[in-house]
Amino acid sequence: MLRRSARAAGCALLAGTLAAACGSGGGSSSGPASADSLSVGLIAEPASLDFTTTDGAAVPQATLGSIYEGLVRVDQQGKVQPLLAERYERSDDGRTYTFHLRKGVKFTNGAEFTADDAVFSIDRVKKDWKLKTARQMDVVDKAEKTDDHTVRVTLNRPSNGWLYAMTTRIGAMFSRTGVSDLAAHPVGTGPFKLAERRRGDRIVLDRYASYWGTAPALSKVTLKYFKDAGAMNNAMLTGGIDVVGTVQAPESLSRFSDTNRFQVIEGSSTGEVVLSMNNSREPFKDKRVRQAVRYAIDHKALVETSRAGHGKLIGTMASPTDPWYEDLTGRYPYDPDKARQLLKDAGAEGRTVKFRVPNMPYAMSAAQVVASQLGQVGLKAEIEPLEFPARWLSEVYNKADYDLSVIAHTEPRDLWTFADPGYYFRYDNPEYAKLLKEGDSGKPEDEIARYRDAARLLSDDAAADWLYLMPNLMVADKGVAGLPVNQVGEGFDLTGVHWTKKK
Repeated sequence: MLRRSARAAGCALLAGTLAAACGSGGGSSSGPASADSLSVGLIAEPASLDFTTTDGAAVPQATLGSIYEGLVRVDQQGKVQPLLAERYERSDDGRTYTFHLRKGVKFTNGAEFTADDAVFSIDRVKKDWKLKTARQMDVVDKAEKTDDHTVRVTLNRPSNGWLYAMTTRIGAMFSRTGVSDLAAHPVGTGPFKLAERRRGDRIVLDRYASYWGTAPALSKVTLKYFKDAGAMNNAMLTGGIDVVGTVQAPESLSRFSDTNRFQVIEGSSTGEVVLSMNNSREPFKDKRVRQAVRYAIDHKALVETSRAGHGKLIGTMASPTDPWYEDLTGRYPYDPDKARQLLKDAGAEGRTVKFRVPNMPYAMSAAQVVASQLGQVGLKAEIEPLEFPARWLSEVYNKADYDLSVIAHTEPRDLWTFADPGYYFRYDNPEYAKLLKEGDSGKPEDEIARYRDAARLLSDDAAADWLYLMPNLMVADKGVAGLPVNQVGEGFDLTGVHWTKKK
């Protein structure tokens, strides 16, 4: 669910698309002990380290790219590049991929990475994963080993999106002998390995000495989790952490204006902050009510009020790094009079709706503005904060027991979430699903046009409202270099981070 976030993610979510959990730590801080260690402050703590069974962007944020790697990865420009596969070929009919694996790669449990592990990992997504994001692997007919370092994957139909999906968590490679306790003991091929996990406080990663690739400059990374943004900011100001990994309250950036000490990094992300509407129950079964919500929201004012202006308006479930992206904010300009009329026509004027929101700073601040603006047109939204991830995932994501919600969906290229009627949006539009299928299975040159049509349909149908695109916003010590400007995948990319001058 709720790319690449954030968690985010995003925080972000979200599921495979969802934003990650609100941490409970933050009482103490521990700065780095040496010139090649780094401490990163985050709000969203993963409930588990197993993203095969646990939703939320915080899990891949902490582990994907650092502990786990895939056959392919996505670069800062959004292009698919080889990783554990030295190279790959796609057949002319688009149904067969052949991956040539690197030799000499070892998992952190000492086992060699071979074609058997790659086949095992792909099959495991299809057979054992419990999360909705695993459905992206349904297009695979079979994965087979042709020799110890070659894997052939056959699809049941051509797919333009499957290879990109393999850059996300579903493409992570697992050891056949290392999946017995992924929640506490993840085993991967990445440049780092888990050294310590202290619930409610921190995750510590150590540099993996037998890493196959270029060794990271950092020998140790501490992901430090805080219960609120204020505690995290104070830790940054007092030297307890080196990086604020996800700025929760952009209005606080003035506290870091000393350019001799701090740097502010702002780039793009894939985290659409979605105002979800439950399409399966009243009043949002009625398209007019959904349209009224979209007309009622002054998105520019919302971003200024809740995010101090840090957030890009988008208008649909796409981000600027998507090839089919276009600005659709003009589809529903701010028009409270039209919103009132639509609510009146639908018989929903004066209606009270259940607004169940994860208790994360960005979501709560956005919800306050949304509730106020909806109230001005005659729709009363009663905000109910839910602990994230446990209660929000249980009540909203799994049971769809809500009318309205807000969450950041950080998975990249996640138009597919609205094509599943069982997803928590409960959006069921066969024409939309058909456009996505045509875009995915047709000629590569037709993909952009079909997906663009789908994004327009989604927006016009007011399946949800898209409040803004979450920026990739960080604060770092002046001496830290190599932090990823753009959040393009689901993991927090630590591979190029280093110190130029230690504080």
